Amino acid sequence: MGQFEILCANDPDLASFRASIRQFLEADREEFGWRPAVDSWLSCWDAEFSSRLGSAGFLGLTVPTVYGGRGLTHMHRYVVTEELLAQGAPVAAHWMADRQVAPALLAYGSDEQRHRLLPQITAGRLSFAIGLSEYGAGSDLAAAQSKATRVAGGWLLNGTKVWTSGAHRADYVVVFARTSPIDPKARHAGFSQFLVPRESQGVVIGPIVTMSGEHHFNEVVLEDVFVPDAGVLGEIGAGWQQVTAELAFERSGPERILTTAPLILAALDAVAVGITNDGVVSEVGDLVARMVSLRQMSVAVARRLVAGESAGVQAALVKDLGTCFEQDSVDQVARLLDGWPTEGALKELCDAAQSHRPMFTLRGGTNEVLRGIVARGIGLR
Repeated sequence: MGQFEILCANDPDLASFRASIRQFLEADREEFGWRPAVDSWLSCWDAEFSSRLGSAGFLGLTVPTVYGGRGLTHMHRYVVTEELLAQGAPVAAHWMADRQVAPALLAYGSDEQRHRLLPQITAGRLSFAIGLSEYGAGSDLAAAQSKATRVAGGWLLNGTKVWTSGAHRADYVVVFARTSPIDPKARHAGFSQFLVPRESQGVVIGPIVTMSGEHHFNEVVLEDVFVPDAGVLGEIGAGWQQVTAELAFERSGPERILTTAPLILAALDAVAVGITNDGVVSEVGDLVARMVSLRQMSVAVARRLVAGESAGVQAALVKDLGTCFEQDSVDQVARLLDGWPTEGALKELCDAAQSHRPMFTLRGGTNEVLRGIVARGIGLR
């Protein structure tokens, strides 16, 4: 296989798989009437869609069959993720579980946790929120103040998490908390992860409503929440290493490039009749060229990770460039559509993109933090 074919991620096995997920999405949208959305992995929670996707075999693709998964490669999952995002499918209900929690369970979870939780995740019937950020400890996660105190049979959790996407609907919140005193010489040491059922006594969830009136984010207050030893994810004290280990897959994935894809595709359809106009041609060319280039960078990182190679710096660069493109694309589409009628579904996509635009470069690590990672990685810091 040549270098170009590798970047296309469309070799025969993947091409067949891509065709199958496209057929599923086309049939599912026709039957159930969901509409393509911008930022669907954050804003479009549809538990029934996630269940249908799981039943069709498109979740838990890298999970071994013994735990209910398909036992396929990360490239198969990459292809499915691309198609879900490009079509703006309502994927938020299973997103964190499939993207982050399932790999964490495979890498660090106990066998009991794997057998109990992974089959439900692969079926699209179990949802998770990720409790990382805190007031004063967003990009600087090592400054997190939430604490877990050892008690008989388990741990008592106290603290507050903020910007916790989907916590008001999720079955579990994965909480990152300090389990040993701060060591000024090793700020990243002494953290652990806990699987906390949302209905646990002492968990208080309050909505954080955006200026547009949407409710995706939450404040999660933990007041003497008991978590048994069986609810510890991985090793006590290894939380930092566990959280950061999967960041390369998260940061370089299609969701850092294709958040606005449904808007871009709808805009291109709308202006297709005017494609001979020089200004339109220039904007369209720039949009498509940047999207294709970033997508090929993302695929290249994914293939490195599948091969077991390190790609942390490359992944950080892809997320930086990708989320900047997502923000820029909102403005470019606005220029592209200037003078064209925007109504109905296209107007909804435009409005949603403008509302979500500020968030693109914040989540998963701010661009400033990512540029620091890149600078250190190439020896500039």
